[in-house]
Amino acid sequence: MNREFRLLLKARDAAFRSGKREAYSSARANLRKDWLSCFIDPTVVVFCAARLALCLDRMDMVVFCTALVDFYLDCTDVEMVTEGSFYLYDALNQKANIRIDNANPAYGVEPYTNQYGECGAEGEFIHFTPEYLLNDTFIQLYGPKGRVFVHEWAHLRWGVYDEFNGQKPFYHSNGRIEATRCSKNIGGQFYEVTAGGSLQQCHIDPASSLPTKGCMFFPNRNQITNSSIMFLPGLDPVTAFCQEDEHNYEAPNMQNKKCGKATWTVIFEDSVDKDVLRSLEPLKSRPPPPSFKLVQRKQRVVCLILDVSGSMGGSRILQLQQAATHFLRNIIEDQASVGIVQFSTKASTLRNLTTIDSDTTRENLIKLLPKLAAGSTNMCLGLSQGLQVLREDNGDALGDEIIFLTDGQATDRIADCVPSAIQSGAIIHTLAFGNSASYVLTEMANKTGGKFLSSNDDTTSNQLMDAFASITLSTGDYTNEPVQLESIGARTSNWFNGTVSVDQTVGNKTSFVIIYGISSPSIYIQSPSGLIYTQTNMSHDGSLKTVFLKVPGTAEHGDWKFSIQTAVLQALTLTVTSQAAQADVPPIIVKTHMNQQFSDGTKPMIVFAEVSQNYRPVINAEVSATLESETGSPQTLQLLDNGAGADAIKDDGIYSRYYINMVNGRSRLKVRVKNQDGQTRFAVLYVPGCVLNGVLPLHPPKPPVSDEPLEVVNFTRTSTGESFEVTLSGTAPQNFPPNRITDLSAEIQEDTVLLSWTAPGEDLDQGTAKSYEIRWSFGLKMLRFNFSNGYSVNTTAVTPQKAGSVEQHSFNLNITIQNGTTLFFAVQTKDKQNAKSETSNIAQASKILPAPISSEMPNLTVLVISLCVVLMLMCFIFAVVIRAVKCRKHSPQSDMALIITD
Repeated sequence: MNREFRLLLKARDAAFRSGKREAYSSARANLRKDWLSCFIDPTVVVFCAARLALCLDRMDMVVFCTALVDFYLDCTDVEMVTEGSFYLYDALNQKANIRIDNANPAYGVEPYTNQYGECGAEGEFIHFTPEYLLNDTFIQLYGPKGRVFVHEWAHLRWGVYDEFNGQKPFYHSNGRIEATRCSKNIGGQFYEVTAGGSLQQCHIDPASSLPTKGCMFFPNRNQITNSSIMFLPGLDPVTAFCQEDEHNYEAPNMQNKKCGKATWTVIFEDSVDKDVLRSLEPLKSRPPPPSFKLVQRKQRVVCLILDVSGSMGGSRILQLQQAATHFLRNIIEDQASVGIVQFSTKASTLRNLTTIDSDTTRENLIKLLPKLAAGSTNMCLGLSQGLQVLREDNGDALGDEIIFLTDGQATDRIADCVPSAIQSGAIIHTLAFGNSASYVLTEMANKTGGKFLSSNDDTTSNQLMDAFASITLSTGDYTNEPVQLESIGARTSNWFNGTVSVDQTVGNKTSFVIIYGISSPSIYIQSPSGLIYTQTNMSHDGSLKTVFLKVPGTAEHGDWKFSIQTAVLQALTLTVTSQAAQADVPPIIVKTHMNQQFSDGTKPMIVFAEVSQNYRPVINAEVSATLESETGSPQTLQLLDNGAGADAIKDDGIYSRYYINMVNGRSRLKVRVKNQDGQTRFAVLYVPGCVLNGVLPLHPPKPPVSDEPLEVVNFTRTSTGESFEVTLSGTAPQNFPPNRITDLSAEIQEDTVLLSWTAPGEDLDQGTAKSYEIRWSFGLKMLRFNFSNGYSVNTTAVTPQKAGSVEQHSFNLNITIQNGTTLFFAVQTKDKQNAKSETSNIAQASKILPAPISSEMPNLTVLVISLCVVLMLMCFIFAVVIRAVKCRKHSPQSDMALIITD
């Protein structure tokens, strides 16, 4: 961000705080003109911290809480966040991440939240686009920016879901057609918008007895309710989240599917803030506007702080050299600044901050890596020396990074220096090499926004190489960041063969790194066109036992085959990295993590892997996770994107699975992805228009969204997630019941009902359950609040299938299902210990012949006919009055009078 833009930001914010509207408007206009100066350097990321005030009214008591919001912005919009802050106050009756980046092709300009945890779990980030923030016409489409911000914030912080459903916008309720919404008290009308922009009566699909595609719900501008934000934040009367007394449990939306309760209830009972919200003191007035602190992050600044104490001798110092060499040669980006510090009994600087401006600079840094290990482990000296190196460029370490590697316990008082390191503002990544590494490493990483990674001495697992390769701090420009295509190892005395797919999104700066344990093997790498690379085309460093191939230019797209032959039994590893093939086409990337970094075994852990390209989800890939503990054997899980079990949403490119066989100690996570492609989308509900005094003005058409399929041939990726720790409260992990079914659906066929769902497992989403208990009722609340009182379905002929399988069964309820009937269904699953799952989402099915739209929401034809009837009635009454008056003139004794009032 240039100096002029900073001054414009200061002017705008000063005018806003002083309440000078004209000065504020002028400053904001100047900012709009100078907006492009933000994007001169695509790697610029502005960090902004805002104190977001939240006020909640619970049982007539106003309580106040303050939350810290981390903004990762190219530029900021104070007005949006301020408006959102005040709107949050009304919404609740009196570590988040926000990105402003180029559009996700699947969403266009629409704001959205990347959310894939369980109900009540925090999301990943909110995505706004510069176009959305700068163009006020989008306020007509989505509502005031502050309100949309609150809608997305609720996704992000409190783990609630949308209360609309673009795929199923209408449903039957008590013989009527209703719009999918919350609260049900939101009134409105149904219309179809023609190609010419006019309105017409909605048509009914005879198969479903619901409106056909193209029918839209137009809410009334004036409403008798103020909820709900998760349905329609852009509607003026809407200022609150749905509470239990107004929540629409029948609506087929994600909030009911994933949570089965009101958004208000989730916020106060399940969210990360639930304990704080219950204990906060009342606030007598609205909170102040949020304050902002802008910190410009320039090029990346990193200091390697490396343990060279006696315990690092032998193979460990060699592995450190190999992994750090890979980091300096292939991972750290151009124009970054790197310093190197070593510590043992004393600490010393091997290299002050040096800008990576050429391959020669990289190789010179590699030559300075430590080669000897001796002495004690004085961690405080290492940290102090590293921070001193980071302060060389601008006097502080704010936003800079430390990569701190150690294999043992501190011999000094590490507790005395960790607080100052945390308060320095540096991001501290910690690498625990071996099982004895200090547990203070986790604290430093967690409290500074760094990564905690661990590695053992098994060279075939390639763990230290993977750990260094995963330490990236994205600027949002993925075209200049390395992508790990493969990381694999074996112990053999024969051939080590395999294939690495280089897809069309990568190819530049492609490198193959082969590490051997004893003697140099014979290496053959064949390109898709048949070109064979041998040692004569590669670099060999005998001291590091490393062979390195840098493919010239852009690597051919397709399958690359490697064949490595050794005559002696030894460990061999292969690591392949690449970068985007084109500057304007970001590569397919994989991000992985656990939902918890610490577990006592009482709650299941979840593995997540997000596969995407330029924010676009990649579906139908084969994704597996390997979890390796310090004491147990590696476990491999097949991750699924099926919207069942641990997976929140089907086909969103986020693959998930429960991890239940937990083992005491630290564990490492590595994910492998290969094969197919795809895309999906979901977004904030567009408001087509509102009915005010019988007039329905249409909003501008919704901006087009790319629906083009992502064409991807074979590809491979590997990704390493942060390490995690398990301390079991007993001797073994807890026995978990089957997971809750969240995708139950029902369909009435004549006098039978077809139910479909995804099979849970014996333990959550793994194994095969013992049995199902299916119940139905004429009312939803019966199943939700008293499942056992529902009518039972005979399931003796139903045998549960393996977890993840599609279950589809027809049942005869032994009743005649009359026209106009709506039935509700729910399922519980039992395991072999007779432990029951939570009750599934409640599915509904209706048997309804085609009928007019709900009388609560009349169509145009009904209005016209009603008006004609009223006019005819008025004419009749008028004629009667005239006749009565004439009769009165002819009969003076008559005292009858007819009075007409409005």
